[in-house]
Amino acid sequence: MTAYDVDLKTLDGSGDVMDAARGKVTLLVNVASKCGLTPQYEQLEQLQKDFGGDTFTVLGVPCNQFLEQEPGSPEEIATFCSTTYGVTFPLSEKIEVNGDGRHALYELLVEVADDEGHTGDVRWNFEKFLIDSDGEVIARFDPTTVPDDPKVVDAIRSAVG
Repeated sequence: MTAYDVDLKTLDGSGDVMDAARGKVTLLVNVASKCGLTPQYEQLEQLQKDFGGDTFTVLGVPCNQFLEQEPGSPEEIATFCSTTYGVTFPLSEKIEVNGDGRHALYELLVEVADDEGHTGDVRWNFEKFLIDSDGEVIARFDPTTVPDDPKVVDAIRSAVG
């Protein structure tokens, strides 16, 4: 099973974001609106503008597990992202990334180590996973690694080809 085989609804529940991303390189990020790292939305949107299209997408996955920093309804999350950061990349439904209620997608993602060797639980909002066009997780970046860090950008470039 690959990441693209896991069902994950869109923020408004109208479709499956993983199916829509199938065949693209995807930078998947658990996001939150009230976090000190929330300004990363700006860099994520820039990556979407720079690389987005038929071969790449950013995918935001709202999560309220870290100090309840994503408390909003789907409508509130969508409005915040579009009006505050001009987000055009897709957002999924709000899910759990850790614990007993961990979404099946994150069961796959957390098995991959970051460049420091960390596997297992997501540590905080804005942890990033790079998924290749075949649905395999090829990189993991800690929450404080900004989206425009050269190691993130280089990994995207390499994966997109």
